[in-house]
Amino acid sequence: MFSLKDKVAVVTGAASGIGRATALRFAAAGARLVLADLQDASELAGETGGLFVRTDVAREEQVGALMEAAVATYGRLDIVINNVGIGLGNELQELPEQEFDRIMGINVKGVLWGIKRAAPRMADGGVIINTSSYAGQFGFPTYGAYAASKHAVVGLSRTAALELAPRGIRVNAVCPGTIDTPMNEGPTAETEILLARHLAPLGRMGLTEEVAALFHFLASDDSAFITGAVIPIDGGMSAGIGLGIIEPLLAGAGGQIDAAAGDGSMED
Repeated sequence: MFSLKDKVAVVTGAASGIGRATALRFAAAGARLVLADLQDASELAGETGGLFVRTDVAREEQVGALMEAAVATYGRLDIVINNVGIGLGNELQELPEQEFDRIMGINVKGVLWGIKRAAPRMADGGVIINTSSYAGQFGFPTYGAYAASKHAVVGLSRTAALELAPRGIRVNAVCPGTIDTPMNEGPTAETEILLARHLAPLGRMGLTEEVAALFHFLASDDSAFITGAVIPIDGGMSAGIGLGIIEPLLAGAGGQIDAAAGDGSMED
Protein backbone atom coordinates (compact mmCIF):
# COMPACT_ATOMS: atom_id res chain seq x y z
CA MET A 1 0.00 0.00 0.00
CA PHE A 2 1.07 3.58 -0.80
CA SER A 3 4.04 2.39 -2.83
CA LEU A 4 5.90 4.99 -4.89
CA LYS A 5 8.29 2.44 -6.36
CA ASP A 6 10.10 3.75 -9.46
CA LYS A 7 7.97 6.91 -9.58
CA VAL A 8 9.97 10.07 -10.29
CA ALA A 9 9.20 12.89 -7.88
CA VAL A 10 10.33 16.51 -7.84
CA VAL A 11 10.23 18.11 -4.38
CA THR A 12 10.86 21.84 -4.03
CA GLY A 13 11.97 23.37 -0.76
CA ALA A 14 13.68 20.06 -0.04
CA ALA A 15 16.58 21.36 2.04
CA SER A 16 14.58 21.66 5.26
CA GLY A 17 11.22 21.39 6.98
CA ILE A 18 8.30 19.78 5.20
CA GLY A 19 10.26 19.37 1.96
CA ARG A 20 13.05 17.44 3.64
CA ALA A 21 10.64 15.19 5.54
CA THR A 22 8.75 14.52 2.29
CA ALA A 23 11.92 13.63 0.41
CA LEU A 24 12.94 11.14 3.11
CA ARG A 25 9.50 9.54 3.19
CA PHE A 26 9.22 9.33 -0.60
CA ALA A 27 12.65 7.72 -0.85
CA ALA A 28 11.62 5.13 1.75
CA ALA A 29 8.52 4.42 -0.37
CA GLY A 30 10.66 3.73 -3.45
CA ALA A 31 10.52 7.03 -5.36
CA ARG A 32 13.38 8.39 -7.41
CA LEU A 33 13.94 11.99 -6.35
CA VAL A 34 14.88 15.34 -7.80
CA LEU A 35 15.35 17.83 -4.97
CA ALA A 36 15.13 21.57 -5.50
CA ASP A 37 16.02 24.47 -3.23
CA LEU A 38 18.12 27.63 -3.12
CA GLN A 39 19.84 26.13 -0.10
CA ASP A 40 22.23 23.25 -0.64
CA ALA A 41 20.40 19.92 -0.49
CA SER A 42 23.15 17.85 -2.10
CA GLU A 43 23.80 15.90 1.11
CA LEU A 44 20.12 14.93 1.30
CA ALA A 45 20.22 13.99 -2.39
CA GLY A 46 23.12 11.66 -1.66
CA GLU A 47 21.29 10.20 1.33
CA THR A 48 18.17 9.48 -0.72
CA GLY A 49 19.93 8.47 -3.92
CA GLY A 50 18.47 11.47 -5.70
CA LEU A 51 19.54 14.50 -7.71
CA PHE A 52 19.85 18.06 -6.37
CA VAL A 53 19.10 20.99 -8.66
CA ARG A 54 19.59 24.46 -7.18
CA THR A 55 16.43 26.34 -8.15
CA ASP A 56 14.82 29.72 -7.61
CA VAL A 57 11.15 28.81 -8.02
CA ALA A 58 10.21 32.44 -8.70
CA ARG A 59 12.11 32.18 -12.00
CA GLU A 60 10.14 30.31 -14.64
CA GLU A 61 13.18 29.33 -16.68
CA GLN A 62 14.83 27.74 -13.63
CA VAL A 63 11.71 25.73 -12.83
CA GLY A 64 11.60 24.61 -16.45
CA ALA A 65 15.24 23.49 -16.20
CA LEU A 66 14.39 21.60 -12.99
CA MET A 67 11.61 19.62 -14.64
CA GLU A 68 13.75 18.97 -17.69
CA ALA A 69 16.54 17.65 -15.46
CA ALA A 70 14.12 15.17 -13.93
CA VAL A 71 13.09 13.83 -17.34
CA ALA A 72 16.65 13.84 -18.69
CA THR A 73 17.92 11.91 -15.66
CA TYR A 74 15.11 9.41 -15.13
CA GLY A 75 13.19 9.42 -18.40
CA ARG A 76 9.86 10.46 -16.89
CA LEU A 77 8.11 12.69 -14.35
CA ASP A 78 5.30 11.37 -12.16
CA ILE A 79 4.99 13.53 -9.04
CA VAL A 80 5.64 17.21 -8.32
CA ILE A 81 5.50 18.69 -4.82
CA ASN A 82 5.38 22.50 -5.06
CA ASN A 83 6.36 23.19 -1.49
CA VAL A 84 8.56 26.30 -1.38
CA GLY A 85 7.09 29.18 0.59
CA ILE A 86 8.07 32.13 2.76
CA GLY A 87 6.09 33.87 5.49
CA LEU A 88 6.55 37.53 6.35
CA GLY A 89 4.30 39.53 8.65
CA ASN A 90 3.06 43.08 8.21
CA GLU A 91 -0.25 44.90 8.54
CA LEU A 92 -1.73 45.67 5.15
CA GLN A 93 -1.53 49.41 5.70
CA GLU A 94 2.19 49.06 6.44
CA LEU A 95 2.99 46.50 3.71
CA PRO A 96 5.88 47.55 1.44
CA GLU A 97 5.44 46.78 -2.25
CA GLN A 98 8.80 45.02 -2.37
CA GLU A 99 7.77 42.63 0.42
CA PHE A 100 4.43 41.89 -1.26
CA ASP A 101 6.13 41.21 -4.59
CA ARG A 102 8.65 38.86 -2.97
CA ILE A 103 5.97 36.83 -1.21
CA MET A 104 3.82 36.56 -4.33
CA GLY A 105 6.82 35.76 -6.50
CA ILE A 106 7.89 32.79 -4.40
CA ASN A 107 4.59 31.51 -2.99
CA VAL A 108 2.38 32.02 -6.05
CA LYS A 109 4.65 32.09 -9.07
CA GLY A 110 6.60 29.16 -7.65
CA VAL A 111 3.42 27.06 -7.72
CA LEU A 112 2.28 28.43 -11.09
CA TRP A 113 5.60 27.68 -12.79
CA GLY A 114 5.69 24.28 -11.12
CA ILE A 115 2.32 23.40 -12.65
CA LYS A 116 3.00 25.02 -16.01
CA ARG A 117 6.43 23.51 -16.52
CA ALA A 118 5.68 20.07 -15.05
CA ALA A 119 2.41 19.21 -16.79
CA PRO A 120 3.74 19.00 -20.39
CA ARG A 121 6.55 16.71 -19.24
CA MET A 122 4.45 14.64 -16.85
CA ALA A 123 3.14 11.17 -17.55
CA ASP A 124 -0.65 10.87 -17.79
CA GLY A 125 -1.96 9.92 -14.38
CA GLY A 126 0.66 12.04 -12.63
CA VAL A 127 0.25 13.97 -9.40
CA ILE A 128 0.85 17.58 -8.43
CA ILE A 129 0.57 18.61 -4.78
CA ASN A 130 0.82 22.27 -3.76
CA THR A 131 1.53 23.52 -0.25
CA SER A 132 -0.98 26.16 0.77
CA SER A 133 -1.67 26.96 4.45
CA TYR A 134 -4.29 27.41 7.13
CA ALA A 135 -3.96 31.05 6.04
CA GLY A 136 -5.05 29.96 2.57
CA GLN A 137 -8.57 29.36 3.90
CA PHE A 138 -8.93 32.12 6.48
CA GLY A 139 -7.67 35.62 7.12
CA PHE A 140 -4.82 36.15 9.57
CA PRO A 141 -3.99 39.57 11.05
CA THR A 142 -0.55 40.98 10.07
CA TYR A 143 -0.10 38.23 7.47
CA GLY A 144 -2.24 39.70 4.70
CA ALA A 145 0.26 39.19 1.88
CA TYR A 146 1.02 35.64 3.02
CA ALA A 147 -2.70 34.84 3.30
CA ALA A 148 -3.33 36.29 -0.16
CA SER A 149 -0.55 34.17 -1.62
CA LYS A 150 -1.83 30.99 -0.01
CA HIS A 151 -5.43 31.69 -1.10
CA ALA A 152 -3.98 32.01 -4.60
CA VAL A 153 -2.35 28.60 -4.29
CA VAL A 154 -5.78 27.12 -3.54
CA GLY A 155 -7.23 28.81 -6.63
CA LEU A 156 -4.40 27.62 -8.85
CA SER A 157 -4.72 24.07 -7.52
CA ARG A 158 -8.45 23.83 -8.13
CA THR A 159 -8.16 25.31 -11.62
CA ALA A 160 -5.26 23.04 -12.57
CA ALA A 161 -7.22 20.03 -11.30
CA LEU A 162 -10.00 20.86 -13.76
CA GLU A 163 -7.71 21.61 -16.68
CA LEU A 164 -5.51 18.53 -16.25
CA ALA A 165 -8.26 16.03 -15.38
CA PRO A 166 -8.62 14.83 -19.02
CA ARG A 167 -5.05 13.51 -18.75
CA GLY A 168 -5.71 11.90 -15.39
CA ILE A 169 -3.28 14.27 -13.67
CA ARG A 170 -4.47 14.93 -10.14
CA VAL A 171 -3.83 18.26 -8.44
CA ASN A 172 -4.46 18.88 -4.75
CA ALA A 173 -3.58 21.52 -2.17
CA VAL A 174 -2.51 20.79 1.40
CA CYS A 175 -3.10 23.42 4.09
CA PRO A 176 -0.81 22.96 7.09
CA GLY A 177 -1.42 24.81 10.31
CA THR A 178 1.51 25.71 12.55
CA ILE A 179 4.19 23.12 11.81
CA ASP A 180 7.50 22.74 13.62
CA THR A 181 9.76 23.97 10.80
CA PRO A 182 12.63 26.48 10.53
CA MET A 183 10.01 29.06 9.47
CA ASN A 184 8.70 28.96 13.03
CA GLU A 185 12.06 29.22 14.75
CA GLY A 186 13.91 32.31 15.89
CA PRO A 187 12.54 35.30 17.84
CA THR A 188 8.88 34.36 17.27
CA ALA A 189 9.23 30.69 18.24
CA GLU A 190 7.69 31.04 21.71
CA THR A 191 4.75 32.97 20.26
CA GLU A 192 4.17 30.33 17.60
CA ILE A 193 4.21 27.54 20.18
CA LEU A 194 1.77 29.45 22.38
CA LEU A 195 -0.57 30.16 19.45
CA ALA A 196 -0.52 26.52 18.37
CA ARG A 197 -1.28 25.40 21.91
CA HIS A 198 -4.37 27.58 22.08
CA LEU A 199 -5.60 27.71 18.48
CA ALA A 200 -5.19 24.05 17.56
CA PRO A 201 -7.69 21.84 19.42
CA LEU A 202 -5.01 19.14 19.57
CA GLY A 203 -2.93 21.63 21.53
CA ARG A 204 0.41 21.46 19.73
CA MET A 205 2.38 22.23 16.61
CA GLY A 206 2.29 19.68 13.83
CA LEU A 207 5.35 17.71 12.78
CA THR A 208 6.92 17.81 9.34
CA GLU A 209 6.67 14.03 9.21
CA GLU A 210 2.90 14.27 9.66
CA VAL A 211 2.57 16.56 6.65
CA ALA A 212 4.89 14.32 4.65
CA ALA A 213 2.61 11.38 5.45
CA LEU A 214 -0.33 13.23 3.89
CA PHE A 215 1.74 14.09 0.82
CA HIS A 216 2.70 10.42 0.58
CA PHE A 217 -0.92 9.28 0.54
CA LEU A 218 -1.95 11.91 -2.02
CA ALA A 219 1.01 11.02 -4.25
CA SER A 220 0.20 7.31 -4.22
CA ASP A 221 -2.19 5.45 -6.50
CA ASP A 222 -4.31 4.65 -3.43
CA SER A 223 -5.74 8.20 -3.65
CA ALA A 224 -6.55 7.94 -7.36
CA PHE A 225 -10.03 9.48 -6.98
CA ILE A 226 -8.89 12.59 -5.09
CA THR A 227 -8.29 15.74 -7.13
CA GLY A 228 -9.14 19.41 -6.72
CA ALA A 229 -9.19 18.90 -2.95
CA VAL A 230 -8.01 21.42 -0.36
CA ILE A 231 -7.00 19.38 2.66
CA PRO A 232 -6.24 20.91 6.07
CA ILE A 233 -3.65 19.38 8.36
CA ASP A 234 -3.86 21.80 11.25
CA GLY A 235 -4.66 19.98 14.47
CA GLY A 236 -8.32 20.89 14.14
CA MET A 237 -7.90 24.67 13.74
CA SER A 238 -10.17 24.80 10.70
CA ALA A 239 -12.91 22.91 12.59
CA GLY A 240 -13.65 25.88 14.82
CA ILE A 241 -12.86 27.36 18.22
CA GLY A 242 -11.25 24.82 20.51
CA LEU A 243 -11.43 24.42 24.26
CA GLY A 244 -7.94 25.88 24.51
CA ILE A 245 -9.51 29.25 23.73
CA ILE A 246 -12.93 28.81 25.32
CA GLU A 247 -11.85 27.53 28.74
CA PRO A 248 -9.50 30.44 29.60
CA LEU A 249 -12.18 32.90 28.52
CA LEU A 250 -14.78 31.22 30.71
CA ALA A 251 -12.35 31.05 33.61
CA GLY A 252 -11.72 34.77 33.27
CA ALA A 253 -15.45 35.39 33.28
CA GLY A 254 -15.97 33.31 36.41
CA GLY A 255 -17.19 30.39 34.39
CA GLN A 256 -20.31 32.25 33.27
CA ILE A 257 -21.49 32.72 29.70
CA ASP A 258 -22.73 36.22 29.06
CA ALA A 259 -26.50 36.38 29.29
CA ALA A 260 -26.67 38.16 25.98
CA ALA A 261 -25.36 35.00 24.35
CA GLY A 262 -28.15 32.87 25.85
CA ASP A 263 -27.84 30.00 28.30
CA GLY A 264 -25.45 27.95 26.20
CA SER A 265 -28.08 25.38 25.23
CA MET A 266 -28.88 24.47 21.64
CA GLU A 267 -32.52 23.70 20.84
CA ASP A 268 -34.66 23.76 17.73
